[in-house]
Amino acid sequence: MYDTILVPTDGSDGAEAAARHGLNLATAFDSQIHLLSVVDERSYSSALADLNPSIGEQREVFEQQATEAVGRLEELFSDLSVTCHTAVEHGIPHEAIRSYIAEHDIDLVSMGTHGRTGLDRLLLGSVTERVVRTSDVPVLTTRHEPDDRSNYDRILIPTDGSESATPAVDHGIGIAEQFDATVHALSVIDTTAFAVAYDGGPGIQTLLDTLEEGCKQAVAEVEDACENHNLDVVTEVVRGTPYRTIQEYVDDEGIDLITMGTHGRTGLERYLIGSVTERIVRTSDVPVLTVR
Repeated sequence: MYDTILVPTDGSDGAEAAARHGLNLATAFDSQIHLLSVVDERSYSSALADLNPSIGEQREVFEQQATEAVGRLEELFSDLSVTCHTAVEHGIPHEAIRSYIAEHDIDLVSMGTHGRTGLDRLLLGSVTERVVRTSDVPVLTTRHEPDDRSNYDRILIPTDGSESATPAVDHGIGIAEQFDATVHALSVIDTTAFAVAYDGGPGIQTLLDTLEEGCKQAVAEVEDACENHNLDVVTEVVRGTPYRTIQEYVDDEGIDLITMGTHGRTGLERYLIGSVTERIVRTSDVPVLTVR
């Protein structure tokens, strides 16, 4: 499933955490690892260098820092049987990352959601969100410092039953197979949407019942897929605010990994993916695999 995994780095703890999660998946899927650091070309200017020689010196410093960043991560893999490639590029970070993905047939990207910022180093944070929104390959994000996590025992797949949610289900199940994990399928009826659009009335319960039936069908489809792969599965349909409900479920069930789509059905019919995914990526205490 993942032959090549890209880990962008700015040398921060967040990037190291992402590298460790990338290594977990590379070990499970026998993948090659690519380590990339991008020197933000906006932090220097060749035009200014002609007027101020120190600009050129700064460029060299930035490039040296980027080289050291990939070197530190490469050391993490030196004693392991993982093929590792390193690269330093110049450009606008999220664009350079996307170009690298296309040029090297990357199957998955593992990134931190917080990193060093400012002119000295700029890669993560808002860059990660841009990559999540635009990448054609799955992106694994993590916002915590490195830990000893080496397994994914409980994988959560939030679903609204839309076609956009299906690829995330496939990836979640694929990872669950490699780690012999239990899959948790969760569908949330967004009750806040009803509060905005409806003042109640006799038809509200009928509509809720209809939505609940659709959510049950969504988790049932995940359940069927898991059973076809001989995986243990837990299903649940709840009412609430989607991103809060997902976060609470993660805490209550000890979830190790979330896989979810970045687009889905919106409006009162079904509302789960999209901006909800962005909130989960920004705030989740566990890694989030987003699939566009």
